[in-house]
Amino acid sequence: MTTIVSTADYHTGGEPFRIVTAGVPVPRGATVAERRHWSIAHLDAIRALLCREPRGHADMYGCFLTPPDDEAGDLGTVFFHNDGFSTACGHGTIALATWAIETGLVTPGAAASETEVVIDVPSGRVRAIAALEGGRATSVRFRNVPALVHTLDVELPLDGRQVRVDVAYGGAFYASLAASQVGLEVAPDRLPELIALGRAVKQAANERLDLRLPDGSGDVGLYGTIIYDRLGDAHQRNVTVFADGQVDRSPCGSGTSARLAVLAERGELAVGDTLVHDSIVDTRFLGRLLGEAAPRGGVRRWDTEVEGRASRTGQHTFVLDPDDELGLGFVLR
Repeated sequence: MTTIVSTADYHTGGEPFRIVTAGVPVPRGATVAERRHWSIAHLDAIRALLCREPRGHADMYGCFLTPPDDEAGDLGTVFFHNDGFSTACGHGTIALATWAIETGLVTPGAAASETEVVIDVPSGRVRAIAALEGGRATSVRFRNVPALVHTLDVELPLDGRQVRVDVAYGGAFYASLAASQVGLEVAPDRLPELIALGRAVKQAANERLDLRLPDGSGDVGLYGTIIYDRLGDAHQRNVTVFADGQVDRSPCGSGTSARLAVLAERGELAVGDTLVHDSIVDTRFLGRLLGEAAPRGGVRRWDTEVEGRASRTGQHTFVLDPDDELGLGFVLR
């Protein structure tokens, strides 16, 4: 039987986001977290079809739409990437808020200068505020789930040397380190080395650290590595390597929240400060430290906000012919 899947495609700061709009069953479960686990069991083939070549590529990202957890939400989502299903995605949240307004799922008032889109993601509920001009979203800022620091200055053995990383949560766990620590810089011509470093840090961290996500999902482990350059006070450029060596073209939304928590704990950012966060392709997010959230289990948590913009890149109908010799496709980096 021929498989036909429709999508609406966006990019946020250069990072692709493929929203599945038709052709798949609605993920089942009482909450988005449960629907994510259902999707892992039942929709992984569709994820692979849309992320792999020839319909996607090794750095493709997307989501399945779901109902929200309750009537206070506008929509829910299950995020996916080249290696599976993630618990959080900031660039996807920005794209989804933009899509919700463009499709009329959320209808702003006629004279509104901004509107709220409430999105339930596997890590929790996020509230996105879209700035409007002529009824269109020109930028989106979202208040993420509370961020926290797991450990600062973790020493990891890497290729015969020790490197120090900071591990923090912004919807998923990230390890961050300065590129200069290993003689690199965040630049496109160093990308193969940056990918190799990101993968090595992830493997070393997962071998040595017990990282259990605080969202009740039961998931464990490091999701990504944030490699950064300091460009000035509260101004950094980063590349985030996540999943199976996947490269975030944007400054990474949930990773920006994790960085804000680290900088707050180090005293480099105060409440009300903004981090200018650039990507490897020179796109930009603004990360704001809003204040302290209620602690949990004695751990200090931080409320953060991330702002960026998304643009629509296309509408697609993908087909898998039963006689296609490549089936679900392949990954070639």
